[in-house]
Amino acid sequence: MALAVCLLFDPETDRAVRRLWAALEEAGIGTLLSHTHRRHVPHLSYAVLRSFDAEVVATAVEGLVGGPALEVRFNAVGLFPRGRAALLLPATQPLLMRQQAVVDAVTGTGADLHWHYRPGRWIPHCSLTTGTHQDLLATAAVRAFDVLPLEGTAVSAALIDSGTGRRWPLVNLP
Repeated sequence: MALAVCLLFDPETDRAVRRLWAALEEAGIGTLLSHTHRRHVPHLSYAVLRSFDAEVVATAVEGLVGGPALEVRFNAVGLFPRGRAALLLPATQPLLMRQQAVVDAVTGTGADLHWHYRPGRWIPHCSLTTGTHQDLLATAAVRAFDVLPLEGTAVSAALIDSGTGRRWPLVNLP
């Protein structure tokens, strides 16, 4: 079980990612649409925590000054170990500053931050597949490139328990 601090997208961007997930599923490639509890939503994670107190983390993140909606432009596909594929967006200075503020807030609670989300290691992405057989990753990339570039807006934020799909909406957009 892990807890993620996530940015959620406007309805149009959410639908576009879900359509891509569905196209990959039709090609025999498992996506977050069919992964685990099947309650995954398109998102961009600022931080993933391996140990935490959800209420304390929520209070810390909600204590951050909210920012404006965040324009996103996914323009590349990333392939990661263990059969993972994702849409990538540039790590702009404003995005990195926002992620750093979230990381500082959550680690200040004593939560254990997954090393992939440490500043300097984090790669901003929206997950497509997990645990996909290596032979299918090229197909996943080609299908993803069919929808790129994908522009949208992160309009809200939530804490999401990856084990159950439970969401705690956040008041502001970190």
